Amino acid sequence: MADVEDPQPPFWDSGSDRGVQPPLSDRAVLEAERLLKVRLPAALLDLLRERNGGLTASGRDAFPTGRATSWAPDHVPFDLVMGIGRREDTLSMLDSPYLVEEWGLPAGVVLISGDGHHWIGLDYRTCGPYGEPSVAWFDADDGSDLPLAANFRAFVRGLTSADGFDGEQDGGSPA
Repeated sequence: MADVEDPQPPFWDSGSDRGVQPPLSDRAVLEAERLLKVRLPAALLDLLRERNGGLTASGRDAFPTGRATSWAPDHVPFDLVMGIGRREDTLSMLDSPYLVEEWGLPAGVVLISGDGHHWIGLDYRTCGPYGEPSVAWFDADDGSDLPLAANFRAFVRGLTSADGFDGEQDGGSPA
Protein backbone atom coordinates (compact mmCIF):
# COMPACT_ATOMS: atom_id res chain seq x y z
CA MET A 1 0.00 0.00 0.00
CA ALA A 2 1.34 3.46 -0.90
CA ASP A 3 2.12 5.95 1.84
CA VAL A 4 -0.57 8.58 2.19
CA GLU A 5 0.72 12.02 3.07
CA ASP A 6 -1.11 14.14 5.61
CA PRO A 7 -2.53 17.06 3.58
CA GLN A 8 -2.19 19.42 6.55
CA PRO A 9 1.15 21.14 7.14
CA PRO A 10 2.85 20.48 10.49
CA PHE A 11 1.43 22.48 13.38
CA TRP A 12 4.57 23.41 15.33
CA ASP A 13 7.68 25.28 14.18
CA SER A 14 10.24 22.72 15.29
CA GLY A 15 13.12 25.12 14.61
CA SER A 16 12.40 27.33 17.63
CA ASP A 17 11.78 26.84 21.34
CA ARG A 18 10.39 30.36 21.81
CA GLY A 19 7.32 30.23 24.02
CA VAL A 20 7.66 26.52 24.83
CA GLN A 21 6.79 25.49 28.38
CA PRO A 22 8.01 22.28 30.09
CA PRO A 23 6.24 19.08 28.93
CA LEU A 24 2.57 19.07 29.92
CA SER A 25 1.54 16.74 32.73
CA ASP A 26 -1.94 15.67 33.81
CA ARG A 27 -1.32 17.44 37.11
CA ALA A 28 -0.48 20.71 35.30
CA VAL A 29 -3.73 20.43 33.32
CA LEU A 30 -5.77 19.93 36.49
CA GLU A 31 -4.06 22.88 38.18
CA ALA A 32 -4.61 25.08 35.11
CA GLU A 33 -8.28 24.18 34.92
CA ARG A 34 -8.65 24.91 38.64
CA LEU A 35 -6.91 28.29 38.30
CA LEU A 36 -8.76 29.27 35.12
CA LYS A 37 -12.07 27.83 36.41
CA VAL A 38 -12.81 26.12 33.06
CA ARG A 39 -12.45 22.78 31.32
CA LEU A 40 -9.93 23.19 28.51
CA PRO A 41 -10.81 21.70 25.10
CA ALA A 42 -9.46 18.19 24.44
CA ALA A 43 -8.17 19.24 21.00
CA LEU A 44 -6.05 21.99 22.59
CA LEU A 45 -4.71 19.67 25.26
CA ASP A 46 -3.78 17.09 22.59
CA LEU A 47 -1.65 19.73 20.84
CA LEU A 48 -0.08 20.88 24.11
CA ARG A 49 0.83 17.31 25.03
CA GLU A 50 2.71 17.11 21.73
CA ARG A 51 4.51 20.39 22.52
CA ASN A 52 3.54 22.70 25.36
CA GLY A 53 3.22 25.95 23.45
CA GLY A 54 5.51 27.77 21.08
CA LEU A 55 5.62 29.03 17.52
CA THR A 56 3.30 27.61 14.91
CA ALA A 57 4.63 26.43 11.56
CA SER A 58 4.43 28.93 8.70
CA GLY A 59 1.59 26.95 7.10
CA ARG A 60 -0.54 27.46 10.24
CA ASP A 61 0.18 31.06 11.24
CA ALA A 62 -3.04 32.83 10.17
CA PHE A 63 -6.81 32.45 10.34
CA PRO A 64 -9.02 33.97 7.61
CA THR A 65 -11.75 36.41 8.66
CA GLY A 66 -14.92 37.59 6.98
CA ARG A 67 -14.23 41.21 7.91
CA ALA A 68 -11.33 43.54 8.52
CA THR A 69 -9.66 43.76 11.90
CA SER A 70 -7.01 46.10 13.24
CA TRP A 71 -4.48 43.55 11.99
CA ALA A 72 -5.47 43.03 8.35
CA PRO A 73 -8.50 43.19 6.03
CA ASP A 74 -8.91 39.43 5.72
CA HIS A 75 -7.09 37.47 8.45
CA VAL A 76 -5.65 37.45 11.96
CA PRO A 77 -2.21 36.20 13.03
CA PHE A 78 -1.68 33.00 14.98
CA ASP A 79 2.07 32.58 15.15
CA LEU A 80 2.41 31.51 18.78
CA VAL A 81 0.39 29.34 21.17
CA MET A 82 0.69 29.98 24.87
CA GLY A 83 1.31 26.74 26.74
CA ILE A 84 0.57 25.87 30.35
CA GLY A 85 3.41 26.53 32.77
CA ARG A 86 5.53 29.14 34.52
CA ARG A 87 8.66 29.41 32.38
CA GLU A 88 10.36 32.73 33.11
CA ASP A 89 9.76 35.54 30.59
CA THR A 90 7.19 33.42 28.72
CA LEU A 91 3.45 34.12 28.62
CA SER A 92 1.24 31.20 29.56
CA MET A 93 -2.48 30.49 29.54
CA LEU A 94 -2.09 30.71 33.33
CA ASP A 95 -1.55 34.45 32.86
CA SER A 96 -5.05 34.85 31.36
CA PRO A 97 -6.79 36.21 34.48
CA TYR A 98 -4.18 38.97 34.84
CA LEU A 99 -4.04 39.74 31.10
CA VAL A 100 -7.83 39.86 30.74
CA GLU A 101 -8.03 42.40 33.56
CA GLU A 102 -4.98 44.39 32.45
CA TRP A 103 -6.18 44.75 28.84
CA GLY A 104 -9.89 45.23 29.63
CA LEU A 105 -10.98 42.05 27.88
CA PRO A 106 -14.30 40.34 28.62
CA ALA A 107 -14.59 37.96 31.56
CA GLY A 108 -15.03 34.33 30.55
CA VAL A 109 -12.06 34.24 28.17
CA VAL A 110 -8.87 32.15 28.30
CA LEU A 111 -6.16 33.63 26.10
CA ILE A 112 -4.13 31.32 23.87
CA SER A 113 -2.23 33.80 21.68
CA GLY A 114 -1.62 37.53 21.42
CA ASP A 115 0.57 40.50 22.20
CA GLY A 116 -1.44 42.96 24.28
CA HIS A 117 -3.25 44.96 21.64
CA HIS A 118 -4.91 41.89 20.14
CA TRP A 119 -5.55 38.38 21.38
CA ILE A 120 -7.03 35.06 20.31
CA GLY A 121 -8.85 33.27 23.08
CA LEU A 122 -11.20 30.52 24.09
CA ASP A 123 -14.56 32.21 24.61
CA TYR A 124 -16.59 30.62 27.41
CA ARG A 125 -19.15 33.43 27.65
CA THR A 126 -21.89 31.47 25.89
CA CYS A 127 -21.08 27.84 26.74
CA GLY A 128 -20.11 28.32 30.38
CA PRO A 129 -16.95 27.05 32.10
CA TYR A 130 -17.54 23.37 31.34
CA GLY A 131 -18.83 23.68 27.78
CA GLU A 132 -16.95 23.65 24.48
CA PRO A 133 -15.71 27.22 23.99
CA SER A 134 -15.66 29.01 20.67
CA VAL A 135 -12.48 30.76 19.51
CA ALA A 136 -12.51 34.53 19.04
CA TRP A 137 -10.28 37.51 18.19
CA PHE A 138 -10.19 40.26 20.83
CA ASP A 139 -8.97 43.77 20.02
CA ALA A 140 -7.99 45.55 23.23
CA ASP A 141 -7.56 48.93 21.52
CA ASP A 142 -11.11 49.28 20.24
CA GLY A 143 -12.84 46.81 22.58
CA SER A 144 -14.18 44.67 19.75
CA ASP A 145 -14.25 40.92 19.37
CA LEU A 146 -14.78 38.71 16.36
CA PRO A 147 -15.89 35.07 16.48
CA LEU A 148 -13.46 32.91 14.48
CA ALA A 149 -14.53 29.29 14.95
CA ALA A 150 -17.20 27.30 16.79
CA ASN A 151 -14.54 25.34 18.70
CA PHE A 152 -10.79 24.82 18.89
CA ARG A 153 -10.76 21.83 16.54
CA ALA A 154 -12.54 23.87 13.83
CA PHE A 155 -10.13 26.74 14.47
CA VAL A 156 -7.09 24.51 13.89
CA ARG A 157 -8.65 23.11 10.69
CA GLY A 158 -9.10 26.68 9.43
CA LEU A 159 -5.50 27.79 10.02
CA THR A 160 -3.51 28.62 6.93
CA SER A 161 -0.36 30.45 5.85
CA ALA A 162 -0.18 34.21 6.32
CA ASP A 163 1.79 34.28 3.06
CA GLY A 164 -1.42 33.43 1.20
CA PHE A 165 -3.02 36.81 1.94
CA ASP A 166 -2.60 39.97 -0.12
CA GLY A 167 -1.28 43.09 1.50
CA GLU A 168 1.08 43.64 4.35
CA GLN A 169 -0.22 43.40 7.87
CA ASP A 170 1.12 46.03 10.18
CA GLY A 171 -0.50 45.09 13.45
CA GLY A 172 -2.06 48.49 13.81
CA SER A 173 -4.49 49.18 11.00
CA PRO A 174 -6.08 47.32 8.13
CA ALA A 175 -3.68 46.68 5.28
